[in-house]
Formats: sequence, C-alpha cells, structure tokens
Amino acid sequence: MAFLLFAASARPAANLAQESAQSGDIEVAVSLDAAEQSGSARATVRMHARREVVWQLITSCAEALHLVPGLVACNVLETAPDRSWQRIRHVLDYSWYVPKLTYEIRAAYDPPSRVSIERVSGDLRVLRGSWSLQSDADYTIARYAIDLAPGFWVPHWIVRAALRRDLPKMLRALRSRAEFVQTQRPGK
Repeated sequence: MAFLLFAASARPAANLAQESAQSGDIEVAVSLDAAEQSGSARATVRMHARREVVWQLITSCAEALHLVPGLVACNVLETAPDRSWQRIRHVLDYSWYVPKLTYEIRAAYDPPSRVSIERVSGDLRVLRGSWSLQSDADYTIARYAIDLAPGFWVPHWIVRAALRRDLPKMLRALRSRAEFVQTQRPGK
C-alpha cells in the first residue's frame, strides 16, 4: 500500500531541507524541496512480530484503512495471475482544507520481503515508494520510503505536519497491529 502522501519527489540533495527524528525504535528522516511542496521520507520501525505477519498487514487494503491517516478508500482493481503485482485505487481525505485525492498505484510484490509502489494515474504528479522487511529473530525491521509530489500547491505547514506527525503515527499503528496479530497466533 502507498502510505502517506505529502512527502514527494526526489530532488538533488543540495536543494533539500533535511530533518530527522528518532522516537524509541521508530526513526524518520524527511527531505523537502526549498518550497516545501515535494520531498521524500524514509522511516524504520522495529516490531515484535514475524515478517509474514507484517507482510499480511502492509499488503491488505482492509488493514491500510486502519493504519493510514486520512485513507478512506482502498480498492484492488487488478491482480496479476501469479499475484506478483496489483493495481490499487486509493482515496485520501486528509482534511476539510485539502482536496480529496484519488490516485492509482501499481504495487509489485516480492514476498515476504519487499513491496515497490509506483503511481499509475490520479491526482498526484509523482508517487514512488517501497516497504522492505527484514527478519531479526522474533522481530521484524520494516523500512519505508516514499517520494512524491502532489502536483498542486499545498500549504507547507500541512506537508510538515503530515511528515512529522502522520508518518510516525502510521508506523506506530502498524507496530501495534502486528504485535497484536502476532500474539493471536500461538506457536509462531
């Protein structure tokens, strides 16, 4: 699933303002362009759940609706016969002061370690991202990366708030859900 939208397209490092934060076992690094209209985010979270549990959560539209702030619709439009990719439609209703966004992505799957996301169409100009899952005994280290440009003007404070508040919020929700699901599966 493509998570969190107000991050943005990659730019040369010299043109980006960089921020990073660490909160417990969640690390977030954000780069914004000079106008704070596009940028990228990288985040890492460690959770006490097996990689297969986390995989099921990050590849589920039903779960995405509970994990992603502002996501109000997630529909799988097409699935490859071998399940190696899906075309997915998202609707993000971030708030009353930002227009509702509708976009389609193609998610390519390399189970249970990697999901790559690429914009197909919709309200966003650029959207690329990935999830990378690494096993660490009974833990999983999830790395999330997103580059995007909305393609329309967004107040810079919304961009900053989304990245500073909503990305860690999404990762905490993923960790909580994964650890809960893991406890429901005895012997795994």
